[in-house]
Amino acid sequence: MSEEIRIYVADLAAYNNGKLHGVWIDATQALDDIQEQINELLANSPEDDAEEYAIHDYEGLAGYSVSEYEGIERAHEVACFIEEHGEIAGDLLSHFGDSIDDAQKAIEDNYCGCYASLADYAEELTEETTQIPEHLAFYIDYEKMGRDMELGGDVFTIETGYQEVHIFWNH
Repeated sequence: MSEEIRIYVADLAAYNNGKLHGVWIDATQALDDIQEQINELLANSPEDDAEEYAIHDYEGLAGYSVSEYEGIERAHEVACFIEEHGEIAGDLLSHFGDSIDDAQKAIEDNYCGCYASLADYAEELTEETTQIPEHLAFYIDYEKMGRDMELGGDVFTIETGYQEVHIFWNH
């Protein structure tokens, strides 16, 4: 990915007293390194006894929304998943209700590929699995076949750009 995956961690003691004190942290680095930067942030707080922090902003998470009080472990896990799988990862997380396990399984076991359209996938699948007589080839409507595959629940798609349709089996 071209955009750095990072979170903005704010010192809540300073924030609650009207002061902006926080740090941008690379969310893909080791958890110990993230925690060390948070500890340093709190140690350098303009307020005495700063202990609490919150994630107030984020970048590069491919459409995934980080909660203000989401734990750094979860933010790190999501960041690493998105770093590994790119732009599609955020959409997969949304599709699976933020379940990284289900999204990972979809990528590893059920990913069919990226096509210009679902019709292109239906055509490729049909031609790889069926011998179509030449005199019938022009009568096949791959757009309708693709639509039926999706409406029937056999596949789901994630569109990431113009003619970039990622196709996944639903089982």
